[in-house]
Amino acid sequence: MTTLNFTPPSSMADATGAHHASAAIQNLDVVTQAIGALQDALDGHEPHERVLLKAAAGAGKTFALKRMVVEALAHESCTRVGVTAFANKQVIPLAGQLGDQLGRERVCLSVSEAWFDKVPDWVRDKATVVISYKDIPESVEVIIGTTHKLEGSARYMRDRLGNAHNGERLFDVLFVDEAWQLPNHRYAKVSWLAPLIVGVGDVGQLPPLDPSQNPWRGDPGHNPYRAWPEGFGHDPNTWTRELPAVWRPTAEQLPLWRAFYSDWASLTCVAGPGDRALEVDGLSGDAKVLWDQVGTGQPTLLEVDGLPDAEAPDIDQPLLSVLEAYLEDLISAQVTIHGRTYDAHGVPQQSTTVPALEQEGDDPVIAVLATRNAAVDDAFAMVERLTERHRLPDGWIVASTVDSWQGQTNTLTVAVHPLSGASGLDAFNSAFGRLAVTCTRATHGLLLVSRAGLDELLDNAPAVPGTPLGEPGTRELPRQTHRRILKAFSRGQLSLEGTV
Repeated sequence: MTTLNFTPPSSMADATGAHHASAAIQNLDVVTQAIGALQDALDGHEPHERVLLKAAAGAGKTFALKRMVVEALAHESCTRVGVTAFANKQVIPLAGQLGDQLGRERVCLSVSEAWFDKVPDWVRDKATVVISYKDIPESVEVIIGTTHKLEGSARYMRDRLGNAHNGERLFDVLFVDEAWQLPNHRYAKVSWLAPLIVGVGDVGQLPPLDPSQNPWRGDPGHNPYRAWPEGFGHDPNTWTRELPAVWRPTAEQLPLWRAFYSDWASLTCVAGPGDRALEVDGLSGDAKVLWDQVGTGQPTLLEVDGLPDAEAPDIDQPLLSVLEAYLEDLISAQVTIHGRTYDAHGVPQQSTTVPALEQEGDDPVIAVLATRNAAVDDAFAMVERLTERHRLPDGWIVASTVDSWQGQTNTLTVAVHPLSGASGLDAFNSAFGRLAVTCTRATHGLLLVSRAGLDELLDNAPAVPGTPLGEPGTRELPRQTHRRILKAFSRGQLSLEGTV
Protein backbone atom coordinates (compact mmCIF):
# COMPACT_ATOMS: atom_id res chain seq x y z
CA MET A 1 0.00 0.00 0.00
CA THR A 2 1.32 3.46 -0.90
CA THR A 3 1.24 5.94 1.96
CA LEU A 4 3.85 8.37 0.73
CA ASN A 5 2.98 11.47 -1.28
CA PHE A 6 4.82 14.67 -2.10
CA THR A 7 3.70 18.26 -2.09
CA PRO A 8 5.12 20.39 -4.91
CA PRO A 9 7.62 23.18 -4.21
CA SER A 10 6.00 26.39 -3.05
CA SER A 11 8.66 28.63 -4.57
CA MET A 12 7.98 29.92 -8.05
CA ALA A 13 9.06 27.74 -10.96
CA ASP A 14 11.14 29.30 -13.71
CA ALA A 15 9.02 31.45 -16.00
CA THR A 16 11.77 33.26 -17.92
CA GLY A 17 11.98 30.84 -20.82
CA ALA A 18 15.72 31.60 -20.95
CA HIS A 19 17.26 28.21 -21.58
CA HIS A 20 19.64 26.63 -24.08
CA ALA A 21 21.45 29.23 -26.22
CA SER A 22 19.46 32.16 -24.86
CA ALA A 23 20.81 31.36 -21.38
CA ALA A 24 24.35 30.44 -22.41
CA ILE A 25 24.83 33.64 -24.38
CA GLN A 26 24.39 35.63 -21.18
CA ASN A 27 27.55 34.05 -19.77
CA LEU A 28 29.36 34.59 -23.04
CA ASP A 29 28.49 38.27 -22.89
CA VAL A 30 29.81 38.66 -19.32
CA VAL A 31 33.04 36.78 -20.11
CA THR A 32 33.53 39.03 -23.14
CA GLN A 33 33.12 42.05 -20.85
CA ALA A 34 35.68 40.55 -18.43
CA ILE A 35 38.14 40.06 -21.28
CA GLY A 36 37.58 43.69 -22.23
CA ALA A 37 38.35 44.79 -18.67
CA LEU A 38 41.48 42.60 -18.69
CA GLN A 39 42.66 44.12 -21.97
CA ASP A 40 41.90 47.65 -20.78
CA ALA A 41 44.12 47.05 -17.76
CA LEU A 42 46.94 45.63 -19.88
CA ASP A 43 46.59 48.59 -22.25
CA GLY A 44 46.85 50.97 -19.30
CA HIS A 45 43.48 52.51 -20.15
CA GLU A 46 41.83 51.48 -16.86
CA PRO A 47 43.32 51.30 -13.35
CA HIS A 48 41.99 47.78 -12.73
CA GLU A 49 43.97 45.84 -10.13
CA ARG A 50 41.44 43.02 -9.89
CA VAL A 51 38.94 41.48 -12.31
CA LEU A 52 36.46 39.21 -10.50
CA LEU A 53 33.94 36.84 -12.08
CA LYS A 54 31.37 35.55 -9.59
CA ALA A 55 29.85 32.22 -10.55
CA ALA A 56 27.23 29.86 -9.26
CA ALA A 57 28.12 26.17 -9.20
CA GLY A 58 28.26 24.74 -12.70
CA ALA A 59 28.34 28.12 -14.44
CA GLY A 60 31.35 27.24 -16.60
CA LYS A 61 33.84 29.32 -14.62
CA THR A 62 36.79 27.11 -15.59
CA PHE A 63 35.90 27.60 -19.26
CA ALA A 64 35.85 31.36 -18.63
CA LEU A 65 39.22 31.29 -16.85
CA LYS A 66 40.88 29.31 -19.67
CA ARG A 67 39.53 31.71 -22.26
CA MET A 68 40.86 34.71 -20.35
CA VAL A 69 44.30 33.10 -20.00
CA VAL A 70 44.45 32.65 -23.78
CA GLU A 71 43.31 36.22 -24.39
CA ALA A 72 45.83 37.63 -21.90
CA LEU A 73 48.73 35.84 -23.59
CA ALA A 74 47.62 37.18 -26.96
CA HIS A 75 48.08 40.74 -25.69
CA GLU A 76 51.36 42.45 -26.53
CA SER A 77 51.77 43.61 -22.93
CA CYS A 78 51.61 40.09 -21.48
CA THR A 79 54.44 37.58 -21.74
CA ARG A 80 53.88 35.36 -18.70
CA VAL A 81 50.90 34.56 -16.46
CA GLY A 82 50.42 32.58 -13.30
CA VAL A 83 47.47 30.36 -12.44
CA THR A 84 46.82 29.39 -8.85
CA ALA A 85 44.21 28.03 -6.45
CA PHE A 86 44.05 26.82 -2.88
CA ALA A 87 44.31 23.07 -3.58
CA ASN A 88 46.25 20.70 -5.84
CA LYS A 89 43.04 19.02 -6.95
CA GLN A 90 42.09 22.37 -8.52
CA VAL A 91 45.35 23.31 -10.26
CA ILE A 92 46.32 19.88 -11.61
CA PRO A 93 43.41 19.43 -14.05
CA LEU A 94 43.71 23.10 -15.03
CA ALA A 95 47.31 22.49 -16.10
CA GLY A 96 46.24 19.64 -18.37
CA GLN A 97 43.39 21.63 -19.89
CA LEU A 98 45.52 24.72 -20.52
CA GLY A 99 48.32 22.59 -21.94
CA ASP A 100 45.87 20.96 -24.30
CA GLN A 101 44.72 24.39 -25.42
CA LEU A 102 48.06 26.22 -25.61
CA GLY A 103 50.62 23.49 -26.14
CA ARG A 104 52.79 21.54 -23.71
CA GLU A 105 55.85 23.74 -24.21
CA ARG A 106 53.98 26.83 -23.04
CA VAL A 107 52.48 25.44 -19.80
CA CYS A 108 54.29 24.29 -16.66
CA LEU A 109 52.76 22.78 -13.52
CA SER A 110 54.83 23.12 -10.37
CA VAL A 111 53.98 20.68 -7.57
CA SER A 112 55.55 19.48 -4.35
CA GLU A 113 57.49 16.26 -4.22
CA ALA A 114 54.61 14.63 -2.35
CA TRP A 115 52.22 15.39 -5.22
CA PHE A 116 54.51 14.68 -8.16
CA ASP A 117 53.58 11.00 -8.51
CA LYS A 118 49.88 11.83 -8.08
CA VAL A 119 49.72 13.90 -11.27
CA PRO A 120 47.73 11.86 -13.84
CA ASP A 121 49.42 10.75 -17.05
CA TRP A 122 47.03 12.76 -19.20
CA VAL A 123 48.18 15.95 -17.45
CA ARG A 124 51.85 15.02 -17.96
CA ASP A 125 51.12 14.51 -21.64
CA LYS A 126 49.65 18.01 -21.94
CA ALA A 127 51.90 20.10 -19.65
CA THR A 128 55.44 20.11 -18.27
CA VAL A 129 55.39 18.95 -14.65
CA VAL A 130 58.22 19.93 -12.28
CA ILE A 131 59.06 19.91 -8.60
CA SER A 132 61.88 22.44 -8.53
CA TYR A 133 61.82 25.96 -9.94
CA LYS A 134 65.18 25.08 -11.54
CA ASP A 135 63.40 22.72 -13.94
CA ILE A 136 60.87 25.27 -15.27
CA PRO A 137 61.62 25.85 -18.99
CA GLU A 138 62.71 29.42 -19.69
CA SER A 139 60.29 29.65 -22.60
CA VAL A 140 57.22 28.82 -20.52
CA GLU A 141 54.37 31.36 -20.57
CA VAL A 142 51.99 29.81 -18.01
CA ILE A 143 53.18 28.69 -14.57
CA ILE A 144 50.60 26.85 -12.47
CA GLY A 145 50.75 25.94 -8.80
CA THR A 146 48.90 26.19 -5.51
CA THR A 147 49.23 29.40 -3.52
CA HIS A 148 51.46 27.51 -1.09
CA LYS A 149 53.76 26.38 -3.90
CA LEU A 150 53.99 29.80 -5.55
CA GLU A 151 54.57 31.50 -2.22
CA GLY A 152 57.58 29.31 -1.52
CA SER A 153 59.24 29.44 -4.93
CA ALA A 154 58.13 32.63 -6.72
CA ARG A 155 61.16 34.70 -5.68
CA TYR A 156 63.50 31.99 -6.96
CA MET A 157 61.49 31.72 -10.18
CA ARG A 158 61.89 35.47 -10.72
CA ASP A 159 65.64 35.34 -10.05
CA ARG A 160 65.96 32.60 -12.67
CA LEU A 161 63.37 33.60 -15.27
CA GLY A 162 63.29 37.38 -14.80
CA ASN A 163 60.25 39.61 -14.67
CA ALA A 164 57.38 39.49 -17.12
CA HIS A 165 56.63 42.27 -19.62
CA ASN A 166 55.72 44.77 -16.86
CA GLY A 167 59.36 44.72 -15.74
CA GLU A 168 58.62 44.56 -12.02
CA ARG A 169 56.78 41.30 -11.27
CA LEU A 170 57.04 37.63 -12.11
CA PHE A 171 53.69 37.62 -13.93
CA ASP A 172 51.75 40.19 -15.91
CA VAL A 173 48.50 38.59 -14.73
CA LEU A 174 47.81 36.15 -11.90
CA PHE A 175 44.67 34.06 -12.38
CA VAL A 176 43.03 32.65 -9.24
CA ASP A 177 40.63 29.73 -9.68
CA GLU A 178 38.00 29.09 -6.99
CA ALA A 179 38.82 32.55 -5.64
CA TRP A 180 35.99 32.53 -3.09
CA GLN A 181 37.56 29.49 -1.45
CA LEU A 182 40.89 31.25 -0.98
CA PRO A 183 41.29 32.91 2.44
CA ASN A 184 42.67 36.41 2.82
CA HIS A 185 45.93 35.42 4.43
CA ARG A 186 46.73 33.02 1.56
CA TYR A 187 45.93 35.67 -1.06
CA ALA A 188 48.24 38.13 0.70
CA LYS A 189 51.16 35.75 0.11
CA VAL A 190 50.74 35.80 -3.69
CA SER A 191 49.10 39.15 -4.43
CA TRP A 192 52.49 40.75 -5.15
CA LEU A 193 53.21 38.38 -8.04
CA ALA A 194 51.35 40.42 -10.69
CA PRO A 195 49.98 43.95 -11.09
CA LEU A 196 46.62 42.48 -12.17
CA ILE A 197 44.72 39.68 -10.44
CA VAL A 198 41.85 37.84 -12.16
CA GLY A 199 39.67 35.82 -9.77
CA VAL A 200 37.02 33.35 -10.88
CA GLY A 201 34.98 31.29 -8.46
CA ASP A 202 31.79 29.98 -6.92
CA VAL A 203 30.58 32.39 -4.23
CA GLY A 204 28.49 29.60 -2.69
CA GLN A 205 31.42 27.36 -1.77
CA LEU A 206 32.68 26.84 1.74
CA PRO A 207 35.71 28.60 3.16
CA PRO A 208 38.72 26.27 3.15
CA LEU A 209 39.18 26.34 6.92
CA ASP A 210 36.90 25.78 9.87
CA PRO A 211 35.92 29.25 11.14
CA SER A 212 35.96 27.93 14.71
CA GLN A 213 39.77 27.84 14.39
CA ASN A 214 39.93 31.57 13.72
CA PRO A 215 42.03 33.32 16.40
CA TRP A 216 40.34 36.64 15.50
CA ARG A 217 36.85 35.19 15.91
CA GLY A 218 34.30 37.88 16.60
CA ASP A 219 36.24 40.65 14.88
CA PRO A 220 35.16 40.75 11.22
CA GLY A 221 37.77 43.42 10.50
CA HIS A 222 40.59 41.01 11.27
CA ASN A 223 39.38 37.69 9.94
CA PRO A 224 42.11 36.03 7.85
CA TYR A 225 39.95 33.04 6.99
CA ARG A 226 37.37 34.89 4.90
CA ALA A 227 37.51 34.58 1.13
CA TRP A 228 39.79 37.29 -0.18
CA PRO A 229 37.45 38.87 -2.82
CA GLU A 230 34.91 39.84 -0.17
CA GLY A 231 36.85 42.96 0.76
CA PHE A 232 36.73 44.49 -2.71
CA GLY A 233 33.01 44.81 -3.39
CA HIS A 234 33.12 48.61 -3.64
CA ASP A 235 36.77 49.08 -4.51
CA PRO A 236 37.16 51.47 -7.50
CA ASN A 237 40.08 49.45 -8.87
CA THR A 238 38.11 46.20 -8.88
CA TRP A 239 35.91 45.15 -11.80
CA THR A 240 33.24 42.61 -10.76
CA ARG A 241 30.45 40.81 -12.61
CA GLU A 242 28.25 37.73 -12.13
CA LEU A 243 27.91 34.84 -14.57
CA PRO A 244 24.10 34.68 -14.87
CA ALA A 245 23.66 31.17 -16.32
CA VAL A 246 24.40 27.68 -15.00
CA TRP A 247 24.98 24.54 -17.06
CA ARG A 248 24.82 21.80 -14.42
CA PRO A 249 21.32 21.61 -12.93
CA THR A 250 18.04 20.52 -14.38
CA ALA A 251 15.64 23.35 -15.15
CA GLU A 252 13.47 21.97 -12.34
CA GLN A 253 16.27 22.63 -9.82
CA LEU A 254 16.66 26.29 -10.75
CA PRO A 255 14.35 27.71 -8.01
CA LEU A 256 16.57 25.97 -5.42
CA TRP A 257 19.72 27.47 -6.90
CA ARG A 258 18.09 30.88 -6.88
CA ALA A 259 17.38 30.40 -3.18
CA PHE A 260 21.13 30.19 -2.57
CA TYR A 261 22.00 33.09 -4.88
CA SER A 262 19.02 35.28 -3.98
CA ASP A 263 20.88 38.58 -4.24
CA TRP A 264 21.84 38.04 -7.89
CA ALA A 265 20.20 40.15 -10.56
CA SER A 266 19.29 36.99 -12.52
CA LEU A 267 20.08 33.30 -12.68
CA THR A 268 19.08 31.17 -15.64
CA CYS A 269 19.71 27.58 -16.66
CA VAL A 270 21.05 26.15 -19.93
CA ALA A 271 19.11 22.90 -19.53
CA GLY A 272 15.48 23.28 -20.53
CA PRO A 273 12.43 21.71 -18.82
CA GLY A 274 12.44 17.96 -19.39
CA ASP A 275 15.97 17.87 -20.83
CA ARG A 276 17.14 15.53 -18.06
CA ALA A 277 15.31 12.89 -16.07
CA LEU A 278 15.74 9.56 -14.28
CA GLU A 279 13.29 6.86 -15.33
CA VAL A 280 12.77 4.02 -12.86
CA ASP A 281 10.88 0.84 -13.79
CA GLY A 282 10.08 -2.22 -11.71
CA LEU A 283 9.12 -0.59 -8.42
CA SER A 284 5.88 -0.33 -6.50
CA GLY A 285 4.51 1.30 -3.36
CA ASP A 286 6.43 4.02 -1.53
CA ALA A 287 9.70 3.22 -3.34
CA LYS A 288 8.05 3.93 -6.68
CA VAL A 289 6.53 7.18 -5.41
CA LEU A 290 9.85 8.35 -4.02
CA TRP A 291 12.08 7.56 -6.99
CA ASP A 292 9.53 8.72 -9.55
CA GLN A 293 9.49 12.05 -7.74
CA VAL A 294 13.30 12.29 -7.63
CA GLY A 295 13.42 11.33 -11.31
CA THR A 296 11.48 14.44 -12.31
CA GLY A 297 14.54 16.55 -11.53
CA GLN A 298 12.77 18.53 -8.82
CA PRO A 299 14.72 18.82 -5.55
CA THR A 300 13.11 16.29 -3.20
CA LEU A 301 13.05 16.18 0.60
CA LEU A 302 11.92 13.05 2.46
CA GLU A 303 11.19 13.62 6.16
CA VAL A 304 10.98 10.48 8.31
CA ASP A 305 8.99 10.30 11.53
CA GLY A 306 8.98 7.57 14.17
CA LEU A 307 12.66 6.65 14.10
CA PRO A 308 14.62 5.36 17.11
CA ASP A 309 16.94 7.91 18.72
CA ALA A 310 20.15 8.74 16.89
CA GLU A 311 23.66 8.73 18.34
CA ALA A 312 23.86 12.43 17.48
CA PRO A 313 21.85 14.78 15.25
CA ASP A 314 24.20 14.29 12.32
CA ILE A 315 25.32 10.72 13.11
CA ASP A 316 22.07 8.92 12.49
CA GLN A 317 22.21 5.22 11.69
CA PRO A 318 18.41 4.72 11.94
CA LEU A 319 17.83 7.39 9.29
CA LEU A 320 20.63 6.00 7.15
CA SER A 321 19.01 2.56 7.34
CA VAL A 322 15.83 3.98 5.81
CA LEU A 323 17.90 5.54 3.06
CA GLU A 324 19.76 2.27 2.45
CA ALA A 325 16.49 0.40 1.97
CA TYR A 326 15.33 2.91 -0.64
CA LEU A 327 18.71 2.81 -2.40
CA GLU A 328 18.45 -0.98 -2.41
CA ASP A 329 15.13 -0.66 -4.20
CA LEU A 330 16.54 1.83 -6.69
CA ILE A 331 19.60 -0.24 -7.59
CA SER A 332 17.48 -3.37 -7.93
CA ALA A 333 15.18 -1.59 -10.39
CA GLN A 334 15.77 -0.64 -13.99
CA VAL A 335 17.08 2.93 -13.94
CA THR A 336 17.52 4.86 -17.15
CA ILE A 337 19.31 8.19 -17.37
CA HIS A 338 17.83 10.60 -19.91
CA GLY A 339 19.84 13.63 -20.93
CA ARG A 340 20.64 16.06 -23.67
CA THR A 341 23.95 17.31 -25.06
CA TYR A 342 24.65 20.92 -26.03
CA ASP A 343 27.31 22.62 -28.08
CA ALA A 344 29.57 25.31 -26.62
CA HIS A 345 26.85 27.90 -27.26
CA GLY A 346 24.12 25.98 -25.43
CA VAL A 347 22.34 24.80 -28.59
CA PRO A 348 20.77 21.35 -28.01
CA GLN A 349 22.43 18.62 -30.04
CA GLN A 350 20.92 15.25 -29.27
CA SER A 351 18.96 13.41 -26.62
CA THR A 352 20.75 10.61 -24.79
CA THR A 353 19.39 7.54 -23.04
CA VAL A 354 21.59 5.11 -21.12
CA PRO A 355 20.95 2.47 -18.45
CA ALA A 356 22.35 3.73 -15.16
CA LEU A 357 24.61 0.71 -14.72
CA GLU A 358 26.18 1.42 -18.12
CA GLN A 359 26.83 5.11 -17.49
CA GLU A 360 30.41 5.95 -18.50
CA GLY A 361 32.73 8.71 -17.37
CA ASP A 362 34.64 9.65 -14.26
CA ASP A 363 31.69 11.02 -12.30
CA PRO A 364 29.74 8.63 -10.05
CA VAL A 365 26.09 7.95 -10.71
CA ILE A 366 25.19 8.26 -7.01
CA ALA A 367 26.98 10.36 -4.38
CA VAL A 368 25.92 9.95 -0.75
CA LEU A 369 26.90 13.07 1.20
CA ALA A 370 27.00 13.81 4.91
CA THR A 371 28.47 16.57 7.02
CA ARG A 372 30.57 14.85 9.68
CA ASN A 373 33.35 12.30 9.23
CA ALA A 374 31.65 9.86 11.60
CA ALA A 375 28.44 10.06 9.59
CA VAL A 376 30.39 9.47 6.38
CA ASP A 377 31.97 6.38 7.96
CA ASP A 378 28.46 4.94 8.24
CA ALA A 379 27.72 6.04 4.67
CA PHE A 380 30.93 4.41 3.42
CA ALA A 381 29.89 1.14 5.07
CA MET A 382 26.47 1.41 3.41
CA VAL A 383 28.05 2.06 0.00
CA GLU A 384 30.34 -0.94 0.43
CA ARG A 385 27.41 -3.20 1.27
CA LEU A 386 25.39 -2.00 -1.72
CA THR A 387 28.38 -2.30 -4.05
CA GLU A 388 29.13 -5.85 -2.92
CA ARG A 389 25.51 -7.06 -2.96
CA HIS A 390 24.82 -5.71 -6.43
CA ARG A 391 28.33 -6.13 -7.85
CA LEU A 392 28.37 -2.51 -8.86
CA PRO A 393 31.26 -1.03 -10.87
CA ASP A 394 33.94 0.63 -8.79
CA GLY A 395 33.04 4.28 -8.18
CA TRP A 396 29.45 3.89 -9.44
CA ILE A 397 28.22 4.89 -5.98
CA VAL A 398 30.41 6.81 -3.52
CA ALA A 399 30.20 8.42 -0.09
CA SER A 400 31.88 11.65 0.95
CA THR A 401 31.77 14.54 3.33
CA VAL A 402 30.15 17.60 1.78
CA ASP A 403 33.35 19.61 2.26
CA SER A 404 35.42 17.09 0.30
CA TRP A 405 32.86 16.94 -2.51
CA GLN A 406 33.31 20.59 -3.49
CA GLY A 407 34.06 20.83 -7.19
CA GLN A 408 32.74 17.31 -7.90
CA THR A 409 29.76 16.31 -10.03
CA ASN A 410 27.41 13.31 -9.99
CA THR A 411 24.16 12.20 -11.58
CA LEU A 412 22.13 11.72 -8.37
CA THR A 413 22.91 13.28 -5.00
CA VAL A 414 21.54 11.65 -1.86
CA ALA A 415 22.30 13.53 1.35
CA VAL A 416 21.26 13.91 4.96
CA HIS A 417 19.99 17.43 5.58
CA PRO A 418 22.46 19.14 7.95
CA LEU A 419 19.61 20.31 10.22
CA SER A 420 18.17 16.81 10.60
CA GLY A 421 17.59 16.01 14.27
CA ALA A 422 19.16 19.25 15.48
CA SER A 423 17.89 20.98 18.59
CA GLY A 424 18.96 24.42 17.38
CA LEU A 425 20.90 26.33 14.75
CA ASP A 426 24.65 26.63 15.16
CA ALA A 427 27.53 27.85 13.01
CA PHE A 428 28.15 24.38 11.57
CA ASN A 429 24.72 22.93 10.82
CA SER A 430 23.28 26.18 9.48
CA ALA A 431 26.19 27.03 7.18
CA PHE A 432 24.59 27.82 3.84
CA GLY A 433 27.82 27.18 1.98
CA ARG A 434 27.75 23.57 3.15
CA LEU A 435 24.10 23.17 2.20
CA ALA A 436 24.73 24.89 -1.15
CA VAL A 437 27.50 22.44 -2.00
CA THR A 438 25.20 19.56 -1.06
CA CYS A 439 22.43 20.81 -3.32
CA THR A 440 24.48 21.78 -6.38
CA ARG A 441 26.46 18.66 -7.31
CA ALA A 442 23.80 16.74 -9.23
CA THR A 443 23.06 16.91 -12.94
CA HIS A 444 19.80 14.94 -12.70
CA GLY A 445 18.35 14.16 -9.28
CA LEU A 446 18.59 15.47 -5.72
CA LEU A 447 17.22 13.72 -2.63
CA LEU A 448 17.69 15.04 0.88
CA VAL A 449 16.52 12.95 3.84
CA SER A 450 15.82 14.24 7.32
CA ARG A 451 14.11 13.40 10.53
CA ALA A 452 10.74 15.11 10.73
CA GLY A 453 10.64 18.46 12.48
CA LEU A 454 12.57 20.89 10.29
CA ASP A 455 9.74 23.42 10.27
CA GLU A 456 9.36 23.22 14.05
CA LEU A 457 13.12 23.66 14.48
CA LEU A 458 13.06 26.87 12.44
CA ASP A 459 9.91 28.11 14.19
CA ASN A 460 11.51 27.69 17.61
CA ALA A 461 15.07 28.75 16.83
CA PRO A 462 16.04 32.10 18.35
CA ALA A 463 16.76 34.94 15.96
CA VAL A 464 20.41 35.10 14.89
CA PRO A 465 21.41 38.36 13.23
CA GLY A 466 23.93 38.67 10.42
CA THR A 467 26.11 36.14 8.64
CA PRO A 468 27.59 32.91 10.03
CA LEU A 469 31.21 33.79 10.78
CA GLY A 470 33.77 32.70 8.24
CA GLU A 471 31.33 32.16 5.38
CA PRO A 472 31.88 34.17 2.21
CA GLY A 473 29.10 35.97 0.42
CA THR A 474 26.10 38.00 1.46
CA ARG A 475 23.75 35.89 3.56
CA GLU A 476 20.44 36.69 5.19
CA LEU A 477 19.30 35.63 8.64
CA PRO A 478 19.63 31.85 9.07
CA ARG A 479 15.99 31.08 9.91
CA GLN A 480 14.60 33.03 6.98
CA THR A 481 17.16 31.67 4.55
CA HIS A 482 16.54 28.05 5.55
CA ARG A 483 12.80 28.57 5.13
CA ARG A 484 13.35 30.01 1.66
CA ILE A 485 15.50 27.02 0.71
CA LEU A 486 12.94 24.52 1.99
CA LYS A 487 10.26 26.13 -0.16
CA ALA A 488 12.17 25.06 -3.26
CA PHE A 489 11.81 21.34 -2.38
CA SER A 490 9.06 18.90 -3.13
CA ARG A 491 8.43 17.48 0.33
CA GLY A 492 7.05 14.18 1.56
CA GLN A 493 6.79 12.63 5.03
CA LEU A 494 7.19 8.96 5.85
CA SER A 495 5.76 7.75 9.16
CA LEU A 496 7.31 4.67 10.76
CA GLU A 497 5.20 4.77 13.90
CA GLY A 498 4.35 1.22 14.91
CA THR A 499 6.70 -0.32 12.35
CA VAL A 500 10.03 -0.09 14.15
